[in-house]
Amino acid sequence: MWFLSLIMAGGGIMMPGGDQEPGSYYVGVDVGTGSVRAALVDQRGILLAFADQPIKRWEPQFNHHEQSSEDIWAACCVVTKKVVQGIDVNQIRGLGFDATCSLVVLDKQFRPLPVNHEGDSRRNIIMWLDHRAITQVHRINETKHSVLQCVGGVMSVEMQAPKLLWLKENLRETCWDKAGHFFDLPDFLSWKATGVTARSLCSLVCKWTYSAEKGWDDSFWKMIGLEDFVADNYRKIGNQVLPPGASLGNGLTPEAAKDLGLPAGIAVAAPLIDAHAGGLGVIGADVRGHGLACEGQPVTSRLAIICGTSSCHMGISKDPIFVPGVWGPYFSAMIPGFWLNEGGQSVTGKLIDHMVQGHAAFPELKAKAAARCQSVYAYLNSHLDLIKKAQPVGFLTVDLHVWPDFHGNRSPLADLTLKGMVTGLKLSQDLDDLAILYLATVQAIAFGTRLIIEAMEAAGHSISTLFLCGGLSKNPLFVQMHADITGMPVVLSQEVESVLVGAAILGACASGDFTSVQSLLLCLLRKQCQNRKEKRRKKERASSICPQRAYIPVARNPEASSCSNK
Repeated sequence: MWFLSLIMAGGGIMMPGGDQEPGSYYVGVDVGTGSVRAALVDQRGILLAFADQPIKRWEPQFNHHEQSSEDIWAACCVVTKKVVQGIDVNQIRGLGFDATCSLVVLDKQFRPLPVNHEGDSRRNIIMWLDHRAITQVHRINETKHSVLQCVGGVMSVEMQAPKLLWLKENLRETCWDKAGHFFDLPDFLSWKATGVTARSLCSLVCKWTYSAEKGWDDSFWKMIGLEDFVADNYRKIGNQVLPPGASLGNGLTPEAAKDLGLPAGIAVAAPLIDAHAGGLGVIGADVRGHGLACEGQPVTSRLAIICGTSSCHMGISKDPIFVPGVWGPYFSAMIPGFWLNEGGQSVTGKLIDHMVQGHAAFPELKAKAAARCQSVYAYLNSHLDLIKKAQPVGFLTVDLHVWPDFHGNRSPLADLTLKGMVTGLKLSQDLDDLAILYLATVQAIAFGTRLIIEAMEAAGHSISTLFLCGGLSKNPLFVQMHADITGMPVVLSQEVESVLVGAAILGACASGDFTSVQSLLLCLLRKQCQNRKEKRRKKERASSICPQRAYIPVARNPEASSCSNK
């Protein structure tokens, strides 16, 4: 198999020309599991500046994962100030946020409340990967309520309803009774920037059981024991809902502007969950001229995979498709007018780290990688090439296999009780064994993706091409195994920070420079790839001739693309 490396001129996704002022900029901020990142993006969609800042995490006990909203906001301020250094900030037109789907708890005065037995109010976020609410989610699933049809038939412990129920049943006095606001983390950030408590449709539809067509279902919340929200007309969790990219209130408040180093009043967009921002940033790529199955087909033939700590598999359709074990269908949750199905794997990058760092040969690996000024994964990839001999790398694991559900199975089995497994271990624990275990783990993750694709296609999706972004997409072995095991071409963007580009796209839409997220994406899909220099073409053709793999770069000339934003 092979994968396609999609390269766009200047390393960015082109935004269509239109009425933008010359020199307009947009800022995208992405809050991930372990860090906050920001980017400055110009009106052509080219990333001009990047900064990141680590954020704190607490794990007070098994399956409890917590963060601090104050720490995260402080990190947002650091990275945003860094990326706008050296430019005229008055040229910044819009700001967009994305973040993990973690639960932020504030009191009636918007102060942090503890989500832990220790009473530490700094730790006021239950992270997305927190599995403390296992008992609660089992009870919710036993109700068989109709809203569960839109989460693959079984609610995940990683969604917000079971976490809210856990807080009510376990921290009644110190948290629940004092709470005034429960935010998804993306919505907390947009509130912090604007003072507007409106929620993003993406957050509420994907993680809170809100329906884009019908709104909240009173009977569900009453049935699971959270009738409190119905009684106050959902004020604490959101009774004003806006589509992603919509402009919030009067824009950036003076206080937030001072914090972030940006001009007061610039447009701030209704946000996206981080994986959905990645999907937005990559799914509209132009791949014409390379004989891909998705060429000339609708965008619904594409599957965006956002792969980092975990992996999310984003497929869209014009009509709702119900896939057992796969979340959705969610209307307009990522791209307006399209239904979204979201498969996922709860731990992927985290699982690879766990397997590699827990091996007896890890200290040796770390030392040898440092001596070569390489990451441990670049070293492992090179080491696999050394030990494979004449056979393909993939066959090194003929006797070693991994079942990857170390943190339960999100899709398509939707079983949080599943555990991981390794079979075929030997007594040896040298560097070769570590490299092969690493390979087997990557292959197991790719097989998980294949199972998700098979479930989606059995339900009615027609997927022909994979579009990868996120940290793991920078690992060529991870990408290659996905191509080999799914049997599908994999498209990469030269701009590896697709999630940040997605966040910046939101800011661009909020600024009024584009009519909507959808119109912007449709323009991206209609881009013309003319006037390529013949010299570049010859170089591209030569680079596609590789054994086992075909890297086929697609050059795109910014001056050759034109599209109205109307």
